[in-house]
Amino acid sequence: MLVVGSMVGSGIFIVSADIARQVRSPGLLLVVWLVTGVLTVIGALCYGELAAAMPTAGGQYVYLREAFGPLWGFLYGWTMLLVIQTATIAAVAIAFAKFTGVLIPWFSSSAWLWQIGTFGPYRLWFGELGPYTVGLNTQNLLAILSIIVLTWVNLRGIRTGALVQNVLTLTKTSALVGVILLGIAFATDTALTANFGHFWEPVQPGTGVGGKDWLGLLTVIGVAMVGSLFAADAWNNVTFVAGEVKDPERTLPRSLALGTGLVIALYLLANLAYLCVLPLRGTPEGATVLDRGIQFAAEDRVATAVAEVAFGHSGGVLMALAVMIS
Repeated sequence: MLVVGSMVGSGIFIVSADIARQVRSPGLLLVVWLVTGVLTVIGALCYGELAAAMPTAGGQYVYLREAFGPLWGFLYGWTMLLVIQTATIAAVAIAFAKFTGVLIPWFSSSAWLWQIGTFGPYRLWFGELGPYTVGLNTQNLLAILSIIVLTWVNLRGIRTGALVQNVLTLTKTSALVGVILLGIAFATDTALTANFGHFWEPVQPGTGVGGKDWLGLLTVIGVAMVGSLFAADAWNNVTFVAGEVKDPERTLPRSLALGTGLVIALYLLANLAYLCVLPLRGTPEGATVLDRGIQFAAEDRVATAVAEVAFGHSGGVLMALAVMIS
């Protein structure tokens, strides 16, 4: 439960839009998720061996300290505090605010309360970053408030935190399974023809990526995997509590292998469901969800777009509600 609950979050419901914009190919979209799955399971198996050999609380901190000395454990601990966990919490909070915007449009990335300025775009060797507008909008404000509320919940004690964790895990897993079932039941001829009729259509990398050669293709896949790796992250969290697990030498490797394998299978099926309902290619000014496709789903909310195709606006609202609390 802890592995699945840590991994499944809002990422799977939104990052496929950004991946689709980069790879521009239905086949490569699934390749990105497949490679992510292989790397995730291999990493989980390695961590399972480490957790069985050193079944103490601390996870990667312990492994780095024992392998390379206390300095590296110390640096990793501070990196977790200042960068890794901080950025992850911020990203998940923004995703929560994005899906809340379906229910309450006032929470929007374009509704600025105040702005500092716009910076970029910046052209780098792998592509273009930006432009970025810095300031506070209503979407960011809600994200900040959600972090404060969940921090308060966890400060109330382990029992309260565990209850919330179990409820949210059940909710977001149900939402993910719901997306898969919708893809099976409400596949559209438009999507099936557009996606599976041009499944391996060559990718056209952007300027500065390297052209159509293998190096350019691998670069595009690598950059696109940033989103999928984010969505498949956090499986290592179970190693932080290794010291509190009964029979850790046996339990931890099994939970890591089975948990990551299950989630990756669900992620692949979810993306297959997206391709069955929505065309991968679309236009940002499209009048309908089918016109916008996966690439330009509103606010990158691909799962909401799938539910909207199946049940109309009310279906999109219900899916947004389920994803919002995940």
